[in-house]
Amino acid sequence: MSIPDYTESELWTVRNALKERYQQDIDLELADAQIMLDRITWCPTLFWSAQGANFAIVKIAPDRYRAFFFHQPEHQFGTGIDSYDNIGDCVVSVLRVEADHVRQQAINNEQNPSKADDRLELDDTYTPPLF
Repeated sequence: MSIPDYTESELWTVRNALKERYQQDIDLELADAQIMLDRITWCPTLFWSAQGANFAIVKIAPDRYRAFFFHQPEHQFGTGIDSYDNIGDCVVSVLRVEADHVRQQAINNEQNPSKADDRLELDDTYTPPLF
């Protein structure tokens, strides 16, 4: 099964959603990730970093997407939805879930300051493993 690369329309949709969220252009990196579908499959992947978080949208079929984010590579999170048929919905969902996660972490850290996790500060050249 060969999954087509991202189209210019899909890239435009993601770039515009990111610009709306962050009020600046965010660099997208095109990559490939091995994902277990019916078998291990190479899938086109969009990756970006913003405000201490890393994001990936994996194209698992024509017009089918999965989204993930992480602050630390060993703690990856999805949106709770297996796949999306609209890339705009996918990117908006992963941005919302990540923002909710950050908000909840801040609340937890305020309530339990002794249990606040020490975040590893990574420079911009760090490339974390995906999945």
